[in-house]
Amino acid sequence: EGMAHWMEVQAKEEQGHAEKFFKHIIDRGGRVELLAIEKPKSEWTSPLDSFNDAYKHEKYITGRINNLVKIAGEENDNAGSIFLQWFVTEQVEEEANVSKIVAMLEKIKDSANGLFMLDHKLGER
Repeated sequence: EGMAHWMEVQAKEEQGHAEKFFKHIIDRGGRVELLAIEKPKSEWTSPLDSFNDAYKHEKYITGRINNLVKIAGEENDNAGSIFLQWFVTEQVEEEANVSKIVAMLEKIKDSANGLFMLDHKLGER
């Protein structure tokens, strides 16, 4: 339950990040258009597998943000560059947090006690 809680909190946080992008685009006279996305994966073989996927996704998002920073620089979009810096910093934190959980799960392996303790800790988020 704790790991599921951690993921739910994370999902809500990510929704907040998307809303920041929406607001920035609208504030600058743009229009937000949401397109269809692929159905996300919903089954994993282990907690480690799910957090490895979460870490890979954070790395992917970091790459996308870095690309936006590059484009903003090329376009001399100072407002966009400043806006994106918050996300650059946030991604360092996001990757570090998930990486720590992956490292703990790798140490725990199949220890029921270890999984129980980590699950409890993640439920405190």
